Amino acid sequence: FVFQLKAQAPGSAEELRCLQVLNRQQEGSSLEELISNQSCLKLANTIKAYVATVTENVIRRSAVKEAQRSYFNASEGQVPPKTAGKPSAHLTLRPQNLAQGGNSKRFGNLSQSCRHAIARWEDSTIHSHLQNITYRDGRLRVNQAGKYYVYSQIYFRYPSDRAGARVSVPQLVQCINWKTSYSQPILLLKGVGTKCWAPEADYGLHALYQGGLFELKAGDELFVSVSSLAIDYNDAAASYFGAFRLDL
Repeated sequence: FVFQLKAQAPGSAEELRCLQVLNRQQEGSSLEELISNQSCLKLANTIKAYVATVTENVIRRSAVKEAQRSYFNASEGQVPPKTAGKPSAHLTLRPQNLAQGGNSKRFGNLSQSCRHAIARWEDSTIHSHLQNITYRDGRLRVNQAGKYYVYSQIYFRYPSDRAGARVSVPQLVQCINWKTSYSQPILLLKGVGTKCWAPEADYGLHALYQGGLFELKAGDELFVSVSSLAIDYNDAAASYFGAFRLDL
């Protein structure tokens, strides 16, 4: 840099002397000679302004390049991954295996009035989703401890017998069960309804909804059981099961 200034001002002995003074300056050395000479001060200020301009241009160009890189990445779908969201799940009902009735031993001992575990839920449709919660074989598994709102609704559908009369007055029961490190599940919520429909009706329809807030630990599991698998699975908006964590 000093040699460039020499080339630009070859005829100025005063500026050359000032450049030599500047070139000799080291950190912590005396600046008396430089301060006492107005020409040298003027030259030093000129150099300072030049360095500031160059630095500003470098910073501006770097910012522009970074902005362009972010724009093109977003345009090509290469958006940086977002941080994981709060745990949540919403499942919708699938057709059940009526032969087995959801009574697999893996669900444990269930209440007699709510003994049919629902083993089939849908977790990847437009009506359902999973986020930081695991689903497998009818169960939701909590991965992060915290307070969770747990809910479920089942849409019961009871047909008439061939004679057009109701087989029996159905008792509708829906349970949400909690599986911890203990061997047997714990009943969290239970909804009950006894309905009597008109004899001429082809079907008796009724929905039971329940929900509650519970403290859950990582590894805890949740599942739904019902009094009967005579339920309507054709409407994804009517039968569902879910949970989401609340920061309280």
